Amino acid sequence: MNTTKRKITHAAVGVIQREDGWVLLAERPVGKPWAGYWEFPGGKVEEGETPQQALKRELQEELGIAVASLYPWLTRSFDYEAKYDATGQLDSPAKTVKLHFFIVTKWDGEPRGLENQQLVWQPPENIEVSPMLPANAPIFAALSLPSNYAITNLSELGEDLFFERLKISLDNGLKMLQLREKQLSNQAFQTFAERVIQLAKPYKAKVLINSGNQSASAALNVAGIHFNSTDLMQLQAKPVGMLCGASCHNAEQLAHAAALGIDYVMLSPVKATRSHPDEEPLGWSQFANLISDYALPVYALGGMRPPDLHEAKSHGAHGIAMLRSAWLSE
Repeated sequence: MNTTKRKITHAAVGVIQREDGWVLLAERPVGKPWAGYWEFPGGKVEEGETPQQALKRELQEELGIAVASLYPWLTRSFDYEAKYDATGQLDSPAKTVKLHFFIVTKWDGEPRGLENQQLVWQPPENIEVSPMLPANAPIFAALSLPSNYAITNLSELGEDLFFERLKISLDNGLKMLQLREKQLSNQAFQTFAERVIQLAKPYKAKVLINSGNQSASAALNVAGIHFNSTDLMQLQAKPVGMLCGASCHNAEQLAHAAALGIDYVMLSPVKATRSHPDEEPLGWSQFANLISDYALPVYALGGMRPPDLHEAKSHGAHGIAMLRSAWLSE
């Protein structure tokens, strides 16, 4: 048995994303390992470089573009087994790659394949090219999640005002919301949830149910379930066939969510909140440190308002989750 510890190769990866959400993919050219496979552009982090510096260099060399704006996103480790070509010759040795993903939102120049690689723009939710490089393939589900995530607040707004604000939010592009109304009876919650689901359906907005209301969810056609931190720590396996999120407040809970393969997490509280006034806020620095080594998208929660989105993304968040601020009138 070979117990030799693999050397870790660090790579910087650019998810180059247009305003319409489509992302740029490149086909690895003949002569490179894994030729013919599609990937996000990027490359190896050289000695003395940060991942961000490496990505800017690689995108200039590979695509002829100068990065103008980017956000740190996910970090993912992947073990590649040795790969052999049709003649039995070693094409690529076994290795462990640590991928540092960045979302590139602005760049100067038009991307072109300077290394004879084919390029194509694709929507993350409907990738048509294949095969994908194994380390890149799982990223598309995370990319399909929106930047803004709303949590229902019926208890404070009341029914009429809540549904008025929900309609406005959906008209303005809201694509994911969580039903969390623990004060309601099962029957009242089901009635409320059915109305939300019906209103959200034409907008193709994802509706999830909080695990605290799970007992009322059997007959509801929701996209998935969001586990509170207590239920998360009791969970032994991720439910299949649905979108699964979780609330986390510390490193232990984040690690458990990652081990289960949870689709996304909310980490809170980033700032002081009215909901939990006695909890010490994490602050942006600690938030960034906690999430820096995970491959799952993280929403910042706690005192968030729409203008906080840029700050959240600059600290590695996928986006922001909001309770009260999600339903403020313009």
